[in-house]
Amino acid sequence: MGRFTVTKKSEGYVRPAEATPAGSLTLDWIDRYPTHRGLVDSLHIYKHGKEPGKVIREALAKALVPYYPIAGRIAQPEEGGDPRLECTGDGVWFVEAAANCSLADVNHLERPMLIPMEDLAPYTQIDTSPADTNMMIQVTEFMCGGFVVGLRTNHASSDGLGAAQFMVALGELARGLREPTVKPVWNRDTYPNPTVKPAPLPDLPNLALEYSAVDFPAHYINQLKKQYLEHANGRWCSTFDITIAKVWQCRTRAVYSDPDVNLRMCFFASTRQILKLDKGYYGNSIFPVKVSATSGKIAGSSVVEIVDLIKAAKDQMAVDVLKWANDEFEVDPFGMSFKYETIYVSDWTKLGFVEVDYGWGAPVYCGPFTNNDYIASCILLKSPAPLEGARLIARCVAKEHIDEFNKLINRFD
Repeated sequence: MGRFTVTKKSEGYVRPAEATPAGSLTLDWIDRYPTHRGLVDSLHIYKHGKEPGKVIREALAKALVPYYPIAGRIAQPEEGGDPRLECTGDGVWFVEAAANCSLADVNHLERPMLIPMEDLAPYTQIDTSPADTNMMIQVTEFMCGGFVVGLRTNHASSDGLGAAQFMVALGELARGLREPTVKPVWNRDTYPNPTVKPAPLPDLPNLALEYSAVDFPAHYINQLKKQYLEHANGRWCSTFDITIAKVWQCRTRAVYSDPDVNLRMCFFASTRQILKLDKGYYGNSIFPVKVSATSGKIAGSSVVEIVDLIKAAKDQMAVDVLKWANDEFEVDPFGMSFKYETIYVSDWTKLGFVEVDYGWGAPVYCGPFTNNDYIASCILLKSPAPLEGARLIARCVAKEHIDEFNKLINRFD
């Protein structure tokens, strides 16, 4: 670890390139949700670039003009009040850094990482709470000409699609476009605002979860999609459906010998089409898709049979979103449990981060950095180039179950 170092060349706030509106903006119901007050960390790896720090910094100042709320701060609520977005124009914390090695020297930052995440993302002591700032960015150049964007975004100001929308716009301005292709829309005050109160935050257990990663070959994914097409009489399923069904099956078989354990899977889906939101809306517009079954049911089912359960839950979610928007829920549908019996999954392949191009092509890899022991979770990513297929990164089983889980999840017959 000691021979690979990252040196910060400059750091400070990048403010909007022009004067921007002041004032206070409403956050939507999901923006204000208690579990969304925190930063999501991710790495975006690019094969080559020319002065990427300078180019991205200049484009950032331009992007913060139409996206001026991102340059503001989230104001903590007073007793009984709701948080709001204050348009202060303070800017985004931006770091330019250089590594003393090539990306190949550090195995392109594959696990185990030879450079700590803390050196590649802006874990900087700034004069505001991380819960208040909307975004921080670090660009680290490597001696091979490649670079890494370490991104920290506040879930309270945007969901994954919204954050990616901003980064795509940043890339467009870096490439010389006069303005973003998609014009940003705030409109949080028109978003559904039901009266149901958020559920109490759940206790955070210490699950002592192990990290694992698997690359699903394209041929295996296509094989299972074909099987599902035949099984479901022509109904289509996604790569996400296939891979999370496989994960749930393998995890269940590795962990549970008792067939009567009640298991749950949860993931969040976009509601933009259901609620007919403007294309440029970049706030939180997500809803939980919850699937439940006994351990015996999941362990004894084929992957395509588990996909049936996932598809049924998606269909129900479309109904529940409108019910929630019409204030017909008496209990918070976003309520969560972090017990070992529940697994949370997310899909980063469709967010748009893989399309962010600063002028030298799309990233060879991008994904979040997860390192907690209180949520059994897994994330679907696009496999790093030149691989095809999908990559799954997971922290979803304890040490006593990791070997069996890895053996089962890596079977592609």
